[in-house]
Amino acid sequence: MENFNYEIVQPSGKTKTGTLEAPNLEAAKAKLSSNGSLIVKIAPANALNKDLDIHIGKAVKPRELGVFCRQFESILNAGVTVITALDMLSNQTENKSFKNAIKNVSSEVQRGETLADAMSHYPKIFPEIMIHMVAAGEASGSMDTTFSRLAEHFEKDAHLKGMIVKSMIYPIILILVIVVVVAIMMIKIVPTFTASFDDLGGGELPAITKFVMSVSDFFVDYWYVMLLIVAGIVVAFKAIKNTDSGAMLIGRIALKIPLFGTLTIKTASARLTRTLSTLMASGIQMVDAVAIVRKIMTNEVVKRALKKAEDDVTHGLPLSKPLTDSGVFPPVVCHMIEIGEQTGNMEDMLDKIADYYDDEVEMATESLMAALEPIIIVIMAVVVVPIILAIMLPIYSMYDSIG
Repeated sequence: MENFNYEIVQPSGKTKTGTLEAPNLEAAKAKLSSNGSLIVKIAPANALNKDLDIHIGKAVKPRELGVFCRQFESILNAGVTVITALDMLSNQTENKSFKNAIKNVSSEVQRGETLADAMSHYPKIFPEIMIHMVAAGEASGSMDTTFSRLAEHFEKDAHLKGMIVKSMIYPIILILVIVVVVAIMMIKIVPTFTASFDDLGGGELPAITKFVMSVSDFFVDYWYVMLLIVAGIVVAFKAIKNTDSGAMLIGRIALKIPLFGTLTIKTASARLTRTLSTLMASGIQMVDAVAIVRKIMTNEVVKRALKKAEDDVTHGLPLSKPLTDSGVFPPVVCHMIEIGEQTGNMEDMLDKIADYYDDEVEMATESLMAALEPIIIVIMAVVVVPIILAIMLPIYSMYDSIG
């Protein structure tokens, strides 16, 4: 994918400039002119002329977006104009990136741009689902309803992510404790014991003690090699992930890993159905809604399945068929979507599926926690106990000799 700087005249007569990502120049031109805009100029962006994407402050979290939408809804219901609402919200937002983006959006709306177009200039701040729904709300005159739906969507998304993050805190802390304990023992305790044992002339050492001493010497003498290995693994993982085949391989592994794979599938199902329901309730077409959902997924296997679904829906097939054929999503998701298609009640059906899988994600998270705790404790024992034995066995041997 390449970046292209452009200047266009929109059908409304307004001039717009920006940067567009596309496979090539022809694709960029086709994308810009698809809505009737007139291209004034377009050129590949380079290090000197491309738009800089520099943000000062923290990234905008779903919970912050949820609060923003909820407050925006309340202010609009009070009869305040959009520009005034934006100014009020920018003044009370603590996140600097978010604050600056809201201020810039307010300025652009004052110059005559629509709120959705102004937000589209800041894709790292305002997600695509928000831009499309705001555009639909402006077209239908139901901005307050749009922001209410967006607030609910971001709040539930934040809750879903919060559950997963919360479940991972304890295992991560345990793993860090293991790493720190092993590092201290290998770098400080074992070398000290080795020196003391040599001074005492304790004789022949047990095999496990010799092995641990060798590992300790490697840690002390070649610690930089360990760092290089870790850095190499991280760089290699990122390089593989950036390739199509590598991303697919990692995606398949993520779906097959015991415990984690189930959680990944259920999380994707909850996000798919919740986002589709929110978008379709705002009047956005199924094809566009699936395309937006695809972009917010992180697993490449899921993204490919949704890309195929997007193409099939474009050709007139019901959504349930490509989802079933993909084999990625649970059968209950596909069957309930099929029922929604047959009854013409897709939005309510998608909401029910999303509520069901929200509960499933919570139960899967609790099950993962219950399984991980003893596993990590066993790993800690497997790693630490041999080190303790390597130290204690020679000491007991010395006491026996003295006795």
